[in-house]
Amino acid sequence: MAATLLKLEGRTAVVTGAAGGIGRGIALALGRRGSHLALADIDDGGLQRTAAELDALGVRASRHHLDVADAAAVAAFPQQVTAEHAGVDILVNNAGVALAGNFEQVAEADFEWLFAINFYGVVRMTRAFLPLLHQSDDARIVNISSVYGLIAPPGNTAYVASKFAVRGFSESLRHELEGSAIGVTVVHPGGVATSIARNAKLPAGVDPAEAEVRRKAFEAYLRMKPEDAGEIIVRGIERRQVRVLVGADAKRVALIERFMPVSYWNLIGRSLRR
Repeated sequence: MAATLLKLEGRTAVVTGAAGGIGRGIALALGRRGSHLALADIDDGGLQRTAAELDALGVRASRHHLDVADAAAVAAFPQQVTAEHAGVDILVNNAGVALAGNFEQVAEADFEWLFAINFYGVVRMTRAFLPLLHQSDDARIVNISSVYGLIAPPGNTAYVASKFAVRGFSESLRHELEGSAIGVTVVHPGGVATSIARNAKLPAGVDPAEAEVRRKAFEAYLRMKPEDAGEIIVRGIERRQVRVLVGADAKRVALIERFMPVSYWNLIGRSLRR
C-alpha cells in the first residue's frame, strides 16, 4: 500500500543555500504548498530576493546569514530559527560548492575547504536540528547529493568524494531513524542550470585556460531550470521518497551504473567525448 503524502502546508522548513539555484527552487516549491521557510545562505542579497518571492506567496520566510562550514554558527542556528518559527519539520541540506582540478592538482587545504561545506555542513546541520525534528509529528531530512554521488568522473575527485559521502551518510542515517517520525531523502540532481560550475574554486595548480574549457563543456549539459528541479525534489519529499533522481540524465546514469557498476565510465565517458 502506498504511503500517505507528507502534508507540507503549515510546516516549517530550513533550507541552506537558499539564495539561488536549486535551494531557491526548493524554497519556492515549498512556499507554493504553504510551508513556512527559514532561509540560510552567505549571499544576503540573494536571500532577500528569495524571501521577497515567498512573501508574495503569503508564507513566513525568515532570512539567516549562515556559513555551513562554521561549526559554531551552525550549532547556534537552531536557536535563531526557533526565535522566528514555532518548530522545524523539514531540513534541506542544499548548500554546496565545486572545486576544479584533478586530485594531484588540488592542495589538501582546498580539498578540506570543499568537504567542510559539502559534507561536514550536512553532518553538522543534521546534528544541530535533530532535537527539533524529533519534536515534530512528521519530519524529514533532505540531503542534496549529485549525479556525481552515483558515478565518479575523472577531474572531480574532491566534489565526487563529498557527494558520495553525503549519499552514504544519508542512507545509514535513514536506517538508524527507522521507527521514528523522521524520514531521510537523498537527492541526486543531474544537469541543473545553476552557477556552481561558474563559481567553482580554481586551485593554484590548475591552468585557468584549461579550467575554462572544462567549465564551458560542463555547462553545456546544465539544461534543467532550477525551479523545475525544486518542484521535482519537493514532490519527492511529499511522497516520502528515499531517493530522488532529478532529470532524465540522472535517471539514465543511475540505470547505467546499476548494470555496469565497474565499467560505466567506458560508456558514459565515450558518450561525453562525442
